[in-house]
Amino acid sequence: MLKQLTTTQVWVHDQEEALAFYTEKLGLELREDVTVPEFDNFRWLTVGVPGQPDVAITLMAIPGPPVFDEETQNAIKTLVAKGAATGLFFATDDIQSTYEELKARGVEFQQEPTEQPYGVDAGFRDPSGNQMRVAQRS
Repeated sequence: MLKQLTTTQVWVHDQEEALAFYTEKLGLELREDVTVPEFDNFRWLTVGVPGQPDVAITLMAIPGPPVFDEETQNAIKTLVAKGAATGLFFATDDIQSTYEELKARGVEFQQEPTEQPYGVDAGFRDPSGNQMRVAQRS
């Protein structure tokens, strides 16, 4: 029986750039940063929302061979850059305040806070192109 979701991932083009964005601009905290030399220096890099220790986001580099052939790797990179691969949804109690704070930190929004049937939300992307939403639920 499944107990809970603990980790999700987003594909990123550059783990260092992603780490800076998620920690410095979004205010998430670094959870794990482990490099495994035996697996061609594979890097397991996770961040999470402060105060929510049971859920982590893996900032996963898009692997090449042997995981994906070069054609597949390039296709995933293209889809991520277009915002068509993955995305994350964050919650806030005050969308306007969160929007202003993130904007001041350099987050570029594609959509300002907008009324939706479920509340008010705003949209932005990470440096790799992943779609992100932050919402104040009604």
